[in-house]
Amino acid sequence: MPHSTYSFSDVTMVISHPAVGQFVATGAGLGSITTIMTTDRTTHDVSADGSVMVSKIKARNGSHSISVQQTSDLNKWLLKTYNYLETAPTNQWAGMTLLIRSPQMQDLITSTGVSFQKLPDKPYQAQAQQITWNLMAADIQQDAV
Repeated sequence: MPHSTYSFSDVTMVISHPAVGQFVATGAGLGSITTIMTTDRTTHDVSADGSVMVSKIKARNGSHSISVQQTSDLNKWLLKTYNYLETAPTNQWAGMTLLIRSPQMQDLITSTGVSFQKLPDKPYQAQAQQITWNLMAADIQQDAV
């Protein structure tokens, strides 16, 4: 019987913005990536007699929670991009794209209209920490490849 294996080192994340360039993260400084879908895809409206009207909602918006080492090149790139976008024209704010590939899991996640939710909390302690960047995405497409 074949065995399934998983390694986070097989996961690749490419984050880019036309005005800033791109960063390819293949594990160095990257702690975790979580993709969260925000909008429910269906709702039910129940009438007084108990009949149910089902609504299909096409929204694929969501967010990505990316934990990075606070001394990593990825953290520096994210901060540089945030600082640029804070003063850039408004039409550039949601111009990032995010691509996450996990060949072993056969996952391909493509996010567009990506913007920063806020600057991450910034811990200072005896030892270095992970910090979490929360990015919001207007559209998250999840495919099996």
